[in-house]
Amino acid sequence: MHRKRRTAPPFVAGGSSLLVIFAVLCLTTFALLVLSTVQADTRLSDASVQAVAEYYAADAEAEEIFAHLRAGESPEGVTREGNCYRYTCQVSDTQELQVTLQKETDTWTVLRWQEVSTADWTPDESLSVWEGE
Repeated sequence: MHRKRRTAPPFVAGGSSLLVIFAVLCLTTFALLVLSTVQADTRLSDASVQAVAEYYAADAEAEEIFAHLRAGESPEGVTREGNCYRYTCQVSDTQELQVTLQKETDTWTVLRWQEVSTADWTPDESLSVWEGE
């Protein structure tokens, strides 16, 4: 009697192997997404730090000019109209701090202490909007 010899079936990736491969691909994809998000957040925080530092440098300069005005001096760049004093401090290439002060006897009132954009602005008029007719 001849016994039939059983041969091992060729390797077949079972369901658990496919599941592991899918899980590894998903985790790799999520890791790459997290890495790109961290890099974008780092760039954003660096830009924010720079913007804040530039603003506070301009604010300190404006306070220094204000201190000279309170001391009775007339700093360069300050214009006077009646009892109002106006000056600007550069924050960045596209922004400046505009200050307007009013003096009445010995009291100073801050009328304006505002960061203003000085960049050229052109509206985007490429969107056609229905005007009702």
